[in-house]
Amino acid sequence: MAKTSVLALLSAIASVTAETYNVPANPTTSGQPFDSFVSYSIEFSSFPDFAGNLSHPNKYSYNLIKNIHALSNTNPIFRVGGNTQDFALYNASQTAALIGIVDPNRSPDYPTTITIGKAYFESYRTWPGVKFSHGFNMGLGGKTPEGWQTLVDTAPLACQALRHGNLYTWEYSNEPDLFTSGTYAPRPKGWNETAMVDEWLKGTDEIRSQVKRYCPEIDVKFIAPSNAGANNALKATKMWAAGLDKRNDIEMFSTHNYIDGAKVPGVTLQGTLMNHTRTKQSVNNHITEYNAIFNTTKSPPPLIFGETNSLYNQGRPGLSNTFGAALWGVNFNMYSASVGFKRVHMHQGTNYRYQAWQPITTDLDTVGTKAPYYASIAVAYMTRRVGRTPVSISNIPLSADVAESAYAAHYSSRGRNQLARLMVVNMHGYNTTVDGAGLEPLPTPPKRTVRNYKFHVEGVRDGVRASVYRLMANGSDAITGITYDGWSYNYDLDEGKGVRLRNVTIGEKVVVKGGQVEVDVADSSAVILSFGKGC
Repeated sequence: MAKTSVLALLSAIASVTAETYNVPANPTTSGQPFDSFVSYSIEFSSFPDFAGNLSHPNKYSYNLIKNIHALSNTNPIFRVGGNTQDFALYNASQTAALIGIVDPNRSPDYPTTITIGKAYFESYRTWPGVKFSHGFNMGLGGKTPEGWQTLVDTAPLACQALRHGNLYTWEYSNEPDLFTSGTYAPRPKGWNETAMVDEWLKGTDEIRSQVKRYCPEIDVKFIAPSNAGANNALKATKMWAAGLDKRNDIEMFSTHNYIDGAKVPGVTLQGTLMNHTRTKQSVNNHITEYNAIFNTTKSPPPLIFGETNSLYNQGRPGLSNTFGAALWGVNFNMYSASVGFKRVHMHQGTNYRYQAWQPITTDLDTVGTKAPYYASIAVAYMTRRVGRTPVSISNIPLSADVAESAYAAHYSSRGRNQLARLMVVNMHGYNTTVDGAGLEPLPTPPKRTVRNYKFHVEGVRDGVRASVYRLMANGSDAITGITYDGWSYNYDLDEGKGVRLRNVTIGEKVVVKGGQVEVDVADSSAVILSFGKGC
């Protein structure tokens, strides 16, 4: 196989030279993400597929988790929940972890009639060192006797499974702001924020009571009810005003986000996902809501995305499973970090089009690592601490702001901010397959534009050689052949463990001259510059 030389690619095509951008020397601490910033949300009905059980743990999933740890020094945290947590009922006599029935009229992608048995909770013990939140059923729990009994019966099982240092937090309900919407809404029209808060307090009181009885050493704290968005029937502002945190037990403010819908006409890679303007607008809406609730609060709960991904309704083939979606994921995560989000849980489920990996082989998909996983890899490295010191992320506005973005990661040393890393995400589209579907290659691929980026890096001395790490694929429409710094995490190579490909050039350096550094970045790719030892 011929060697794919990144340097040869960059020198073979005329570069587009940009202006010089200034990297801020004093980033705000609001852009300082938590450890485990790169995290995941797993659909409740898919969790046994992703994690396995004690006798058959999913080693492939765990390999991918350990890859994130290798780059960030922390494991991802997993939120187990989603729509199906509000369909799940407990059956004490059931030996199977989960039995689900798919009703295509409700959703073709996940079961909407679900029973779980005691074996379901084994999945929380299969990944050593990983923490989880468990999602309890409010949709049925606050509506039917069977739903309430499920809450009573499963709270002890969940706490016993999560009392081994693997508890993240608790969650009761998924997107209650949508409970009065759609054909299968679990609440009638007129159900309001006051009624919702009454139900939530009753349910969380029961969880606390059961945990105190069976796991008294656990201090029960909750994610705030994770709403789908600020424009739905119920508003988070009114929930908090109605006494949501009356018990003073909410430790994180969680919200959900999808840029657009998988079935919405006009959704494209370039116009929707590979579009920094759309991403900023979408993320900033949540910042506005958060500030409206906590603008007078001295110590507001940390802000997280408890569930997010590219396109709701589980994504669209040719969009959500492409390298362009991975570039969107990098940009979305980094911009979220820069404006104050402390953690981002990327949602996935078995057979979902936007998933980071398919955990098992089904009749719809084969086990394997998907393009969006590589976004997690790049973000994990960009947000890692420098030694024991957290980094602060800043967004650097660029002139072509719609289709490109840049970010800086600073850390504090001896009372002075220092630049650790610099990232450029070039989202200008470059496609090499017929119809951009990632399947059939074009007979003659078009020329790939390379853009030159220059940055004034205050505080970095001349002569410093920055290491260059590239996130690359054949184009934004690629669904395979993706690498980060020459590493592939394909299932077929070593069951998801990182394998360094010999046909990809690595070890590139750029030098700081006159207080500036410059780097060439091909369209539909991203690059990280790392300054100094330990960065």
